[in-house]
Amino acid sequence: MSSKYFDYKGATFVKGVHSEESLTYAENEFEVFDDDIYNVTYPKSGTNWMIEILNLIKNKGDHTISKTVPIYTRSPWYEVVGSQEIIQKMEPPRIICSHLPHYIFAKSYFKSKAKIIYTMRNPRDVIVSLYHFTKILNIFEDAENLQKLLDDFIKGNVLYGSWFDHVKGWMQMKDDSRFFFITYEELIQDLRGSVVRICQFLGQELNDAQIDLVVEQSTFKSMKENIMSNWSQIPSEVMDQSKGSFLRKGISGDWKNHFTVAQSEFFDKIYHEKMKDININFFWEQSS
Repeated sequence: MSSKYFDYKGATFVKGVHSEESLTYAENEFEVFDDDIYNVTYPKSGTNWMIEILNLIKNKGDHTISKTVPIYTRSPWYEVVGSQEIIQKMEPPRIICSHLPHYIFAKSYFKSKAKIIYTMRNPRDVIVSLYHFTKILNIFEDAENLQKLLDDFIKGNVLYGSWFDHVKGWMQMKDDSRFFFITYEELIQDLRGSVVRICQFLGQELNDAQIDLVVEQSTFKSMKENIMSNWSQIPSEVMDQSKGSFLRKGISGDWKNHFTVAQSEFFDKIYHEKMKDININFFWEQSS
């Protein structure tokens, strides 16, 4: 493991972004409020898209906040160093992000009425998105090649640990009334229908015009053009978007342009082996 990274309870984290103290606090001391909404994902699975959607729903389609407050301040990752100062100033209901696996998540959540929206994505597209992300974000060592990243991903030697364990851990909550899961692919196929379902889960009553505004402002095009949503405010020494865009394509299935036939067959074998006991038919399994 690179000196940039460290292990916390079996998952990989980045020094400076995370610390033993920030993770211990996130797990054991962080106070969850009953009206909190948690946007939980494995990295590169649609986190920022869901931030945009949830904040627009909260504001009934009014995009003022989305156009004036950086996306990472609107909904910070609570396990990250320095996030607590931002979170303490947030107006309820707080919309808070996390990439943490289920077993490290805030213990206080499980005694609360707070809600979690868990967004998943075809892991093949997660790998491709992560591959391009390593080229622009300096906390990463630039992936040597896709094969090396594919091997690391399968072994769980990547940020936040194993995708397979992350998904299987969180899907233990699939029947909990506080938990709502959706896929990136469903958002692409039917954004409006997805927004309606999310509103129903949150108990938010938006009229048709307000829902239309949420959808309009949370399209890939709108977010890419919004300087408060496209991460262009981040200094180039932290994220160099001259090497690639943070919001890159916003599509599903791009893995088909990157995986060789052999890589695809290899991943399929591992995927079915690791996911055979989960008993859930994921959206991407219908088309992959």
